[in-house]
Amino acid sequence: MGGAPEGERPRLDDGAKVRLLLEIAHRTRGTLELGEVLDGLLGTLAAVVSFDAAGIFVRCEDVGETAGRRGALIAGIAERGFDRRPGESDPMLDLGRGIIGHVIRTGEAVVVPDVRRDPRYVVGRRTTAAEATVPIALDGRTIGALNVESDEPAAYGEADLAPLGFFAEAAAIAIERAMLHRRLLAVREVESQLRLAQEVQARLLPPAPPGLPGYDLAGASLPSSEIGGDYFDYLPLADGDLGLAIADVSGKGIPAALVMATFRVLLRIEAARGAGVAATASAVNRQLKETSGGRAFVTGFYGVLEPGRGRLVFANCGHPPPLLLRAAGGTDRLAPSGPLLGVFPDATFGEGEAVLAPGDTLVLYTDGVVEALDAAEEEFGAERLAAAVRAAGGRPAAEVVTEVVRAARAFAGRAELDDDCTLVVVRRGV
Repeated sequence: MGGAPEGERPRLDDGAKVRLLLEIAHRTRGTLELGEVLDGLLGTLAAVVSFDAAGIFVRCEDVGETAGRRGALIAGIAERGFDRRPGESDPMLDLGRGIIGHVIRTGEAVVVPDVRRDPRYVVGRRTTAAEATVPIALDGRTIGALNVESDEPAAYGEADLAPLGFFAEAAAIAIERAMLHRRLLAVREVESQLRLAQEVQARLLPPAPPGLPGYDLAGASLPSSEIGGDYFDYLPLADGDLGLAIADVSGKGIPAALVMATFRVLLRIEAARGAGVAATASAVNRQLKETSGGRAFVTGFYGVLEPGRGRLVFANCGHPPPLLLRAAGGTDRLAPSGPLLGVFPDATFGEGEAVLAPGDTLVLYTDGVVEALDAAEEEFGAERLAAAVRAAGGRPAAEVVTEVVRAARAFAGRAELDDDCTLVVVRRGV
């Protein structure tokens, strides 16, 4: 087909432009799929310029995918007349090389009368002699390129850039619409996956506290985003003992939630062995380091409560010290007995011990509670936490949890805290 000589090319006058816009609207109407839109656009290109091969290429960061090519520049493609063989590597598509890649990167139009003399040219078809490529721009950004090739040398000249540029401007509008549609679908897919992740994570937390004669227990975990990295649990053990756990994973979102799920599994497996809290912490620490590769860490508290005696043996692994509020007055803090988990595989953990006397209240919490900041950037702190628990008086443990969250939010002056917030309250009856 080739291109017409410079003096014989038809001009794209106002009437032709209107007809072109109507044709583009007609060919892209009824679809928001990017591939179909690009194919429809190519179907109108012959009205603008003659060619033996042509293509429209959209860069992958604007489409939101790499079409299966690691590091690819081009993702959205429509083309006619190129030599493509299945499985053949393409340096332009894979690496963004060639004249098309140059135009996308620089945003400048290029006319090449003889591709054999241009070092940027990458062979897309063996018979190409001349090439013209113009950028497709949107809001000042180059989102792709329009390319035409001819078997005739010097088939294109500077006069072809104006009609090709007009076509590219019109094409950008249709491409933008398809890109927005694809992004919307991607957002909806992410939202759907987040909802599913929320449901799964909610099922990993205990739906209700166990019935433990002589004790009132309650817990809650409130993520600061869709998915949280906090965890708490009740673990029924041999001889009627009860394991109590709370943990905070570094980071936020889905990566933190995955580490949390892994930590839960490891803790439950090791706790069931009944090897003692220090041995359990050591085993979980070692395996967590192996599974996470050291890219995440966990602060955690694990204790075993003997209900009859009120004796609590615990390992505090770098976690904020739980509070033991005495019915007779005063507050004990269950300090760390070892480092955080998932960093030092050979770390050792000691054991602490405390006794819940009748009327005492144990409060486990994550740092999202005590590190809540007010307008002056002062922290809520452990003392205010203890005061909120005492202010709740003899109310049920579930109401104590609610009161603490309310107090932290009131202190911060906003309905949502900046970090995940998890609480467990254990009160021994009088």
